Amino acid sequence: MSAIAETTAPARLEAHDAPYHIGAVTLRANDLAKLTAYYRDAIGLQLVAQGPEEAELGIAGKTLVRLRSGATRPSSAAGLFHLAILLPSRHDLANWLRHAAEARVPLEGASDHLVSEALYLSDPEGNGIEIYRDRARAEWPRRPDGGIAMATERLDLDKLLGEAADGSYAGMPEGTGMGHIHLRVGDTAAAEAFYRDLLGFDLMVRYPGASFLASGGYHHHIAGNIWGSRGAGPRRPGEAGLDRFELVARGEADFAAMRERILAAGGSESEGIPTIADPWGNGLVLVR
Repeated sequence: MSAIAETTAPARLEAHDAPYHIGAVTLRANDLAKLTAYYRDAIGLQLVAQGPEEAELGIAGKTLVRLRSGATRPSSAAGLFHLAILLPSRHDLANWLRHAAEARVPLEGASDHLVSEALYLSDPEGNGIEIYRDRARAEWPRRPDGGIAMATERLDLDKLLGEAADGSYAGMPEGTGMGHIHLRVGDTAAAEAFYRDLLGFDLMVRYPGASFLASGGYHHHIAGNIWGSRGAGPRRPGEAGLDRFELVARGEADFAAMRERILAAGGSESEGIPTIADPWGNGLVLVR
């Protein structure tokens, strides 16, 4: 059986058409080998690099998920809700769904968010994963005030599966990237104060118990909810789950502006790399 052909990736993902987008997400693993195999075989990422205590997985040599060993038991309900891997097209999402069905990768949800279509699952250590595709920005519905309209509607999996190509799955296609990161926080107002007021992201949408923020008019690059973490305190370094995520600046001026915000907000810099943690200990690293 021939492998499913990769689609030609667009010049730029909608999520990356912004001054800042999400880059590699680093997770602390209890079982490094097991989690590495999962992101390679079940999710469809390629092994970029591997050592005794760390593995990097991604697409075409670009790391999207970094796994580190030596995790300790979580002390807080805050942390990762899900990392969200963005595929270039609906056809790619259909191909991944067929792969999941054939490999018996269990899903936990499937939604049409009006701006995107998404599949939800968790890795063997309980880290949430969203795999999705964006509709073109011109197709995003708008509220009467001009803001982006989002919802959670049923995604027709049978119809989506009908658009998959025949053949064995060759892995996620070139052009795949990290689309957004969704966090468990202790308080959404505090999340807005940090990510909007200090770091400069725009508040795009509020749901009951959740806030969605973005750069450059995207529907969301960072979200925070209190659905299972209301009042949660900060995580300690090295806890299992989310360790940190990269914020990728599009150009030098964008990098300089965010660097200034990070340092003004109490962040630090080592070897030219600015870092900061949000009020719940979720680390953020600014990269070019």
